[in-house]
Amino acid sequence: MFKTVLMIEKALSDADVELVTTLHSDEEVSFVVLMQPRGKQDELLRALDDVALGHLDKVRHEHDESETGPTLATESLEHSLRHLRSAGAEAVGELVEEKPLERLRAVVEEHQADEVVVLTSPHFVEEFFHRDWASQARHKVGVPVLRLFASDS
Repeated sequence: MFKTVLMIEKALSDADVELVTTLHSDEEVSFVVLMQPRGKQDELLRALDDVALGHLDKVRHEHDESETGPTLATESLEHSLRHLRSAGAEAVGELVEEKPLERLRAVVEEHQADEVVVLTSPHFVEEFFHRDWASQARHKVGVPVLRLFASDS
């Protein structure tokens, strides 16, 4: 069985589930999902990303959407785990409140993961400066790290 640690920041869509569950053809896959919703500390970076992508209407509403509490994050994680399981994969997960990269390293070691997949929306500012999760994870874990963009649907 192929073991993947999947880092996400929002609930997986059907397209996201199909993408990650078909990466290894017909091989059975087991997922450990780490979810850290983007919080208030990232509002400026998200606004800059929205401007770079031409989503000016999102910039105005960014503050309204950032009011996500633990209940919404827990529901999003559970939704994602259900979708992965219904696609035939084994899946467990947890919310990561602080230091996601340190938790990632520990989970990779605990589960003897074969790879890390970072599935998030584009974050051009962070990626440009190599401050995004995938760029930083490549220096912290001893397994391959794949960066994929989450579906907007």
